[in-house]
Amino acid sequence: MTRRPTNPRDAAEAAFKAATAKPERVKETPAIPGRREQVTLRVDAAVVEWFQEEGPGWQDRMADALARAAGKA
Repeated sequence: MTRRPTNPRDAAEAAFKAATAKPERVKETPAIPGRREQVTLRVDAAVVEWFQEEGPGWQDRMADALARAAGKA
């Protein structure tokens, strides 16, 4: 019985590639329709103040405005 010859460099490179490969990202579908995601966003203070002028619910109004601008509302 003969052993299959292996190149140590090829074996090391394959092992390194397997150990350092990033897992493929799978885009999750929302479990709940209309689900919201928390993000950090830098917005001019004047824009935030404009939305806050009408009181509570300013974040919802801002989200609605962004959705309309993106053509999603």
